[in-house]
Amino acid sequence: MAQLLLIDDHALVRSGFRLILEAQKDLTVTAVAENGEEALTYLVGTTQPDLILTDIHMDVMDGLEFIQEVKLRYPTLKLIVLTMDGSIQTVQEALNIGVDGYLLKSSHVDEILFGIQQVLKGSNYISSALSIELVRQSASYIQPNFDRKEVMIKYDITERELSVLELIAEGYTNAEIADQIFLSKRTVEGHRQQLIMKTNTKNTAGLIRFGFQKKLLV
Repeated sequence: MAQLLLIDDHALVRSGFRLILEAQKDLTVTAVAENGEEALTYLVGTTQPDLILTDIHMDVMDGLEFIQEVKLRYPTLKLIVLTMDGSIQTVQEALNIGVDGYLLKSSHVDEILFGIQQVLKGSNYISSALSIELVRQSASYIQPNFDRKEVMIKYDITERELSVLELIAEGYTNAEIADQIFLSKRTVEGHRQQLIMKTNTKNTAGLIRFGFQKKLLV
């Protein structure tokens, strides 16, 4: 069972997310903290958690400062930002200092849990809405003169997989995609993994970036 440390300066938020996380059979919240300083004190002399979830804007020591300290002291410890701050500048700063994931509190709970699982497995994850915005800001790097059909043939992407990719890019969860195109959730998960494998990307964020770069997504 994966052990999590949850950091947020709002007691109600901590309680709410703790209930959501501990409702999962493979997750447990071993400790909570109000700010980065309190969390660093907890980490000294205790067994390291498998993953830390931290907010960005907190008193005493904010999330970005905390992340820098953790990466300095415990470089292998996995960290996810869980925040309301969707500023691309903040996202980029967090990624630059080494976070493994960036999740918006406004995301559907299924996506938050999916992102946590991806990071625990060793991948990186960014909320879909943020991934799309990051790609749009780098639109000038899109390769010209690509034909969608040629790209699909080159990467062996089926029409069904393309439909799944389009819905992933719009921020839908596996369950929501399954409802829209009348497939089982497991089948959609299989399509997602096949797409990641075929495009040689590492995670959903990379898959969406690939889709825009190759003009599969418009």
